Amino acid sequence: MNGPKMASRKDEQREGPAHGLVERPAGLRGAHPRFGSDVVAETLRELGVPYIALNPGASFRGLHDSLVNHLGNEDPQILLCLHEEHAVAIAQGWAKVTGRAMAAAVHSNVGLMHATMAIFDAWCDRMPVLVIGATGPVDAVKRRPWIDWIHTARDQGALVRHYTKWDDQPASPAAAREALARAKWIAETAPMGPVYVSLDAGMQEAPLNAPLEPFDACRHTPVVRNGASAEDLKRLAVMLEEARRPLLLMGRVSRCEEAWRRRVELAERFGAMVLTDIKIGAAFPTDHPLHGAPPAAFPDAEARRLMEEADLIISLDWVDFAGTLKQAKIAGSARFVQISLDHRLHNGWSMDHQALAPADLFIAADPDLAVRDLLEVVGRSGEKSMPWAARRAAPASDGTFARDGRIFVRDLVLSLRRAIGYRPSSLLHVTLSWEGHWWEFRHPLDYIGSEGGGGIGAGPAIAVGAALALESSGRLPVCICGDGDFLMGATAIWTAVRYRIPLLFVVANNRSFYNDEMHQERIAQMRGRPVENKWIGQRITDPEPDLAGLARAQGAAGFGPVRDAGELQDIYAEAIRIVEEGGVAVVDVHVEPGYPPHAVNAMRQD
Repeated sequence: MNGPKMASRKDEQREGPAHGLVERPAGLRGAHPRFGSDVVAETLRELGVPYIALNPGASFRGLHDSLVNHLGNEDPQILLCLHEEHAVAIAQGWAKVTGRAMAAAVHSNVGLMHATMAIFDAWCDRMPVLVIGATGPVDAVKRRPWIDWIHTARDQGALVRHYTKWDDQPASPAAAREALARAKWIAETAPMGPVYVSLDAGMQEAPLNAPLEPFDACRHTPVVRNGASAEDLKRLAVMLEEARRPLLLMGRVSRCEEAWRRRVELAERFGAMVLTDIKIGAAFPTDHPLHGAPPAAFPDAEARRLMEEADLIISLDWVDFAGTLKQAKIAGSARFVQISLDHRLHNGWSMDHQALAPADLFIAADPDLAVRDLLEVVGRSGEKSMPWAARRAAPASDGTFARDGRIFVRDLVLSLRRAIGYRPSSLLHVTLSWEGHWWEFRHPLDYIGSEGGGGIGAGPAIAVGAALALESSGRLPVCICGDGDFLMGATAIWTAVRYRIPLLFVVANNRSFYNDEMHQERIAQMRGRPVENKWIGQRITDPEPDLAGLARAQGAAGFGPVRDAGELQDIYAEAIRIVEEGGVAVVDVHVEPGYPPHAVNAMRQD
């Protein structure tokens, strides 16, 4: 799926081993590290960091030079971004596919302020990201007048300390080496999350006085396994054997295919019904007979029925277990089991930990490891062949469009599915108006989940990072986003075009921040005021932004706006052809606004 080589001088760039473009430095001499930042760059390589997404800044100019002129812009390779928020979101997208941390560099305090929303998204999404920042010289006498002073903060990490797992500001090359190893190790240890290391500009640029002692990165980043205790596994096995109507809530789990197969095996072993959540990546085949209701951000009537009738509900790190039980209004006598390590990240600043959930048994373990070890305990004998609840068919679609040619989000999605056909694909983002029965998930990479923290504008950049990680997978990467999300994050597309990262964007363009129209409608109803004014301050019209033109301005192929459903198939076919040839394509589709009824009801809850 790699694209054609960019026409330019051979000494400036070359084709990379995994994707299109790598800028090649000239005149490299392959010397031993001579400066503090050379040590930092070498440490990133030793830690196996493949890429570093960045928007350039003078505070880490020393590191930038070392990445280029000491390492040759390989392992890690620089990915130039047009905004710091995109740099971090690209790293989050990479992590959502691989489960590993790549690096993102942000310029001192001002770049970190730009990046905070993306860091918060990665935090709520529990994704590992190694964010590298920098500060002007800590030694005040070394600061340039004015500019170094406004780019220096005494405690820069305080800006993000409430939503990172760890931060540090090392004062020497040896300390920086250890800090980076610790940071990546902590980021990738469950529960995962972003970390922040701020590098002193003076330390980066100072010559090394003497060679550093050898440092074995592998020995300083040991694998930490968070399995369940034998006693807890035995208790859970007994509870499952005794249950007549067990229900598994498949939450934050890995993209590992073997772990996916084990979850299926566990459900089949006990005839347990399963629910999944559209806020996070695919965790169970949605067309399996045991998958009880389409994945959704809020439980629909069928999901609530299953929770009400279940006598044992097991959460595999389900996002907002307590809130889901509350929405389902459970009044039965089910027993609850929570398998999660998430409590280790909870703090007093962010409420992303949600309400406190009840638990008759709490197992502090990685859900993937707990399922693996539980299957060893229960074995395969006595496998239940039938589920305890009949699965109800999802609403059928007749495949027809509105007679006047109007396009609804359903039409956008089902036409896209037909155009993709049997090609393996990965959904990297979906809209708030998504309905789970439109698209089956049969593999852990069929869908990678939402942005995590609800940050509008994250979708495009996360998709770029995920598409980069998927390039050798043979999958067609697809991002379906709203117009508000696209407009805020559109310049991330430039990075995909620049580095030949194939990617298809489809914009469900309702010309409004429609979610907030619904909130204004609700407030008006509560206060007895005119509902018809809900659109004011919400509609993205007069003028309507040229989304296809904005895509073309980033170097991508832009299509639309598409206003007639009958045009979708041909346009999708051409866009897919461009992506399969290594390009980036954006299709702007004008859709009618609206959300699934269960989502509307959840939004209207006071």
